[in-house]
Amino acid sequence: MRTGARSTPRRLVEYDALHHRVWIRGQRCHHGATGTVVALSACLALLAGQGPIAKAQASARPFAALALAGGALMAHDWKDRSIWFERGRGSQS
Repeated sequence: MRTGARSTPRRLVEYDALHHRVWIRGQRCHHGATGTVVALSACLALLAGQGPIAKAQASARPFAALALAGGALMAHDWKDRSIWFERGRGSQS
């Protein structure tokens, strides 16, 4: 075991009630990073849409809503964007 390594196994999901932070397998989950994944997935789904225009417009509404929600999450957490995908606990402990 390395010096300074945690002696207890990491849990799948951890919650820091004091700072209101969620960690999944030791990686902090920022809502900005989550918004990036949600918005990107929704945009890819919109680009992959097929079928007649009327049918495509109706089926696109949920994905457009997800893209907007993802964008809102990113905008809310924009000040922390430099650490959204920082590996491990790093400066976020």
